[in-house]
Amino acid sequence: MDLTATTAELAGAAAEVARLLPTRVLDPVLAGLRLKAGTDVEVAGSDQEHGVRLSVYATVHTEGEVLVPAKPLAATLQALDEPQVRLKVEGQRLAIRTPTSRFALPLLDLAHHPGVPALPELQGHIDAAKLRIIAAVAGAASKDDALPIFTGIRIQSDAHKLHFMATDRYRMAYATLPWEQQGQLDLLVPAKAIVEAARQATGEVALHANQDRIGLAWGNNSISTALLAAPFPDDRARRLLEAVIDSTVLVDADALARAVRRATPYGGPHQAVTIQVEDSEVRVKGSDPQQGESEEFVKATVEGDRLTKTFQARYLADALKAFAGRRIELKIQDGLRSTVLTSPPGEDGVELTYLVVPMRSVA
Repeated sequence: MDLTATTAELAGAAAEVARLLPTRVLDPVLAGLRLKAGTDVEVAGSDQEHGVRLSVYATVHTEGEVLVPAKPLAATLQALDEPQVRLKVEGQRLAIRTPTSRFALPLLDLAHHPGVPALPELQGHIDAAKLRIIAAVAGAASKDDALPIFTGIRIQSDAHKLHFMATDRYRMAYATLPWEQQGQLDLLVPAKAIVEAARQATGEVALHANQDRIGLAWGNNSISTALLAAPFPDDRARRLLEAVIDSTVLVDADALARAVRRATPYGGPHQAVTIQVEDSEVRVKGSDPQQGESEEFVKATVEGDRLTKTFQARYLADALKAFAGRRIELKIQDGLRSTVLTSPPGEDGVELTYLVVPMRSVA
């Protein structure tokens, strides 16, 4: 194999593949990155759970296919300053060459690599720009692998919409986007993998799925991952969004987010921030005997009761970040019932709702 490619493009693809591969494995072959030079160069990898194929334009001098350690290759390419890089097999090494430097990586046993899993059957197509709402939903998924069922996003479909839902038990995010159904979907997808795929995808994205895997494909690129266990959360969670509301606050999400960020240093060991609903504004407060106190007013349109709610600052900040650049409605319920954040659907038909569970008062 012998090829020349743009350094930045090849480095980006190698880094994306390396990010999805495990760092600690008994068999180093599973942490290998496969380079296949043909018309262009395909950068691929799989640990049997995840599978990724990314295509990079290259001038191919000699076709071929090799397997090399993923992270050293990605790190080397990212550190290069030269605009072009040449990859060439030299004996049992893959040489990485520029006019002034040479690096060499050992070739791994390609014959023992499990290969990249084939994509399951096609279920439909989605615009990549709309699909990025998944990142906002994933903000409500748990990062604790000890409870894997909470680290996923539930994806369901009906005739005209895709539904996305995630929860870590303290908050929940729910979004829908337009969809022309070809198959019936009800999947629990690892949040980290599907967000990574949605972040990279461009143009029209093909969604592939069966009872075991989900994959996104665009152009000559694809990322797939194994599904989690039985779908969760169930439909009872969605009914939390239909609760009786005691107070509705219309406010600029960015202005409220800035006030929450400034109050957070005063939130004490629990990082507690209080939202107090007034007549035409909300008061954002932080208070702790050791750290002091803060108070800030944000203009708002208020209907209903004047309530006071206390939240863990990072949960509220994550929710507000999902609505950046938009005006939102805070639908507040009395007591310890959840607060619902919503925004009118955009012209693209994408809708997002976020639910945050308040804290007991810590003042």
